[in-house]
Amino acid sequence: MRTKSEARRQTIVDAASAVFQETGFERASMAQIGERASCSKATLYSYFVSKEELFVEVVLTSTLAEFDALLGTLDTSYQDIARSLDGLGRGLLALLYSPQVRAGRRLIVADAGRAELGRRLYELGPARGEAAIAAYLAGAMERGLLRRAEPRVAASHLKGLLEAEWIDRFLFHVVDEVDEASLADTARRAVEAFLRAYAP
Repeated sequence: MRTKSEARRQTIVDAASAVFQETGFERASMAQIGERASCSKATLYSYFVSKEELFVEVVLTSTLAEFDALLGTLDTSYQDIARSLDGLGRGLLALLYSPQVRAGRRLIVADAGRAELGRRLYELGPARGEAAIAAYLAGAMERGLLRRAEPRVAASHLKGLLEAEWIDRFLFHVVDEVDEASLADTARRAVEAFLRAYAP
């Protein structure tokens, strides 16, 4: 059960998420967020020392827990690498193209050029995810299921293949509803291409 403090923190994060999505990072103010969360600016600053820190919390809250859960589904016994990668691909695409994460990624694209914000979000999000996938692929390489290669490069190739059919439409705001069947088809094609490049 959440404590009162945890519940208040989550209320602030939810309010900030709504305000950032409506106005963007630059135009959003801590006063607006405090008003939406029904708390004073003093209370707001007692939880988050800056708007930047709150923005990072909003973005990470929407992705990290789900990504960690997705990684937990990977078959570390490596019984069927193709099936495991397909599950990872479908799960990753479902996460990245869910409405909440799409909104968060758009905020990042719009505002990541600000001093150190882009670097911090990259290190906590994509870089962390790439490292985890690279570690999994390195294990598959050790077992002879994939050819020897630089695991981080392989992880980048896998993610690139997974997003290849969607990223331009996402960046140009022409992705609306994304159905599970389409993502599954994309994942299957991406994993097939990846394995053609990395099979032993």
